[in-house]
Amino acid sequence: MVSVNQERTPRKRTYLMSPPEHFAVEYAINPWMDTETPVDAGLALKQWEGLRETLAGLGHTVHVLPAEPGLPDMVYAANGAFVVDGVAYGARFRHEQRAAEATAHRAFYESGDWGFVAPSETNEGEGDFAYLPRAYGGLILAGYGFRTEPAAHAEAQEVLNRPAVSLRLVDPRFYHLDTALAALDDQRITYFPGAFSVASQKVLAQLFPDAVLADEVDAFAFGLNLVSDGRNVVLNSESTGLAGKLEAAGYTPVLVELGELKKGGGSVKCCVAELRP
Repeated sequence: MVSVNQERTPRKRTYLMSPPEHFAVEYAINPWMDTETPVDAGLALKQWEGLRETLAGLGHTVHVLPAEPGLPDMVYAANGAFVVDGVAYGARFRHEQRAAEATAHRAFYESGDWGFVAPSETNEGEGDFAYLPRAYGGLILAGYGFRTEPAAHAEAQEVLNRPAVSLRLVDPRFYHLDTALAALDDQRITYFPGAFSVASQKVLAQLFPDAVLADEVDAFAFGLNLVSDGRNVVLNSESTGLAGKLEAAGYTPVLVELGELKKGGGSVKCCVAELRP
């Protein structure tokens, strides 16, 4: 067990976000989306700005990718690529409604100092990939079952030169890995076991015996869809139980309200891509 008094060290991060200027629930491609439920666009933008200001206030750099008309889900910037050591492994979306987002993200990376690699396999970026640079020498955790194909895990491993561990998601409410698992620092994770197959649960328990386990209540509140700098953990304000567990493990919970963006099936992490130079 981790001592409550253990000192956690934050590390400055660089993030990419895209404002919800065109955000709406115009179709349903995950169980959380309901086209009959109205979206308050103004409130969504206000909550997004609050998240961006929170991250900047913690000392992190936040780049903004302009929103594009006709792409209501572009606010979920984590899905556009997966970046490790300056190399961006691009996304190839499962659903045609989001396909053009990949082009916008590719343009961002190719206009900068990033090595962009176009994917051959279907994957949705950091939605289904997590990276722990100090776990086992640098480890990719990769989800599949609903959006990303297992073949993309092998492709990411080759592109990024890091071993990838495939984890099967079995509950459609946790359609991306980042709704069920998150990196808390460079070698520790938090996750909800019930989102994964029995075999994947065993793999996670073996690899991460010190993980912080979330319960069903916080998992369904998108509590695991979080962003952490190694000490400060930014998560959905409804996830008070998980916040307590994180605090007991030595982290500092930072609660934010993202109720409008939850209507599209995402929360904090979905809105934030990490750019790892």
